[in-house]
Amino acid sequence: MMFEGEAEAWLGIDLGTQSVRALLVAADGTVRGSGTAPLTGRRDGVRHEQDPREWWEAVCTASRAAMSQRSSRVRPGGLAVCGTSGTVLLTDAQGRPLTPGLMYDDGRAAEEAARVGMQTSWALPKALWLLDAYGPGRVTHQPDVITAQLTGGVVIPTDSSHALKTGYDAEREAWPPQLAHLGEVLPEVVRPGTRLGEVCSAAAEATGIPAGTPIVAGMTDGCAAQIASGALRPGAWNSVLGTTLVLKGASAKPVRDDAGVVYNHRAPDGSWLPGGASSVGAGALPMVADPAVLAELDGRAAAYEPSGVLTYPLASPGERFPFLAPDATAFTLGTPASEADSWAAVLQGVAFTERLCLDYLHHLGAPMDGPLTFTGGAARSAYWNQLRTDILGRPARVPEQIEPALGMAVLAAYGTRAGGISLPDVADRMVRIRTVLEPRASHTARFTEPYARLVDELETRGWLPTPLATHTRTRLNQDTIDS
Repeated sequence: MMFEGEAEAWLGIDLGTQSVRALLVAADGTVRGSGTAPLTGRRDGVRHEQDPREWWEAVCTASRAAMSQRSSRVRPGGLAVCGTSGTVLLTDAQGRPLTPGLMYDDGRAAEEAARVGMQTSWALPKALWLLDAYGPGRVTHQPDVITAQLTGGVVIPTDSSHALKTGYDAEREAWPPQLAHLGEVLPEVVRPGTRLGEVCSAAAEATGIPAGTPIVAGMTDGCAAQIASGALRPGAWNSVLGTTLVLKGASAKPVRDDAGVVYNHRAPDGSWLPGGASSVGAGALPMVADPAVLAELDGRAAAYEPSGVLTYPLASPGERFPFLAPDATAFTLGTPASEADSWAAVLQGVAFTERLCLDYLHHLGAPMDGPLTFTGGAARSAYWNQLRTDILGRPARVPEQIEPALGMAVLAAYGTRAGGISLPDVADRMVRIRTVLEPRASHTARFTEPYARLVDELETRGWLPTPLATHTRTRLNQDTIDS
């Protein structure tokens, strides 16, 4: 119940790879408080894990910072938590961790992945590996550790978004029969936006979040970023560019893909959020910490449109989207003329791959007639945003806030409000668009030839299937005729 003069806001918590982020957001999108806390991980070859206890410590730090900034008249109306897709661990019956958290890109479960016919990075193969290595335990997704702490050790259901890569059948909304042998090892599953419980007094003291604050089932970080972009009506797409590239869209029905490259999350209202994750991205760029240096490199890259070299900028070996090629590696054709030329080649190579992803979605028959939004850390680069818009040849929007934590605040508002208001309607009120970009036709034309060359090279190497290459060339030729 709200008292006179109080204003309501919602808390979104994002469990990232390198940090936890908390945002307290009002109904009009105003940020009332924010906080961050770093996370560390352990890498050893294909292995990547984190200590789940550190997740909770970071959530406490970030949440206390966010809550301390709010006015005394701002009351949190609810919260939701997102995590990295495919991160999994084993816990006991009270949600206490029994194992490390195997991260979204951990590749140790190759044998298990082959046995169940999934990508190595997905959660189910890693869960099977954990059960074999550590013995009995409850399969748990990253945000479930936090919600268990927030509710005081009450084991509550997981959401269908995080459960997707553990083999959950989002269409039937049930665990498939072939996983029946796992029995109670697998958690109960609910749709995102479902009310799970409330913050207990001990968690309130640790986090600064008032006791009794409702907790709503969240989604994966990619879906959270999509909600934060407002790309929730059929035909709308969000391109999340950070270390790697993720495309998420909205559709009234699932987008079918026999290759398993595109998968479909179930939206809170029962519609579908198809998408895929590539291994190209800003992770292929040299590490530059100084924003001034980044801006200078971007400015110098503008002199190389197109670059004198062609780069396929994988951030890590293997490709997942727009094609599946575990043996794919990064490559550069030619010798760059300068550091700026090399920088430009990576920026352009990411945008070429982004265009190929959109071509693949079109090939599958996905709805593509809605707006395109850019989010992710790379969306802070004004030059890269315009370059991507030019290469894609379509308008793009950039929101004020590009944080998955904002998406979780929107979802919390949706899950705790009465009256049947839709998630897209809530997002329309809370997501603020900062910039609208238009493609420059003359610039788009400059990149036609290098894009076609990249398609040819990927097909020649045996990574890009010929039907997709042919479809891409057909679209490219049609665009050239139309222009």
